[in-house]
Amino acid sequence: MSRDVDEFSDNSEEYFAFMRKSKILAQFLDEIEEDEDLQAFIKHNDVGLPLARFISAGLATPLPQAYTYVNETYAMFIDAMEVSEIEASGANDFNELMVIVEQKKNERDAELG
Repeated sequence: MSRDVDEFSDNSEEYFAFMRKSKILAQFLDEIEEDEDLQAFIKHNDVGLPLARFISAGLATPLPQAYTYVNETYAMFIDAMEVSEIEASGANDFNELMVIVEQKKNERDAELG
């Protein structure tokens, strides 16, 4: 699906959600980049993660293809964290997302136990 760059104005809801996702992925990468257990995920997302980092830092302009890469990487990331897009949408940064992930895990454990 091809989109015009103008569709991604810097004041649209989609843009703000994209920037939030980029920030979370960049912070995730900063936190775990050296973690051996996560190298397969990092290697698999060798475009989306660095792109999110560059966009979050203001070093790259998010063109339409960036939305695809970052959104796909983010979707894989929250799937691995076992939270939905709706649940994750309450997080503005990586630490807030980890609180949501922990709460969700505690809820699942309580249901099982």
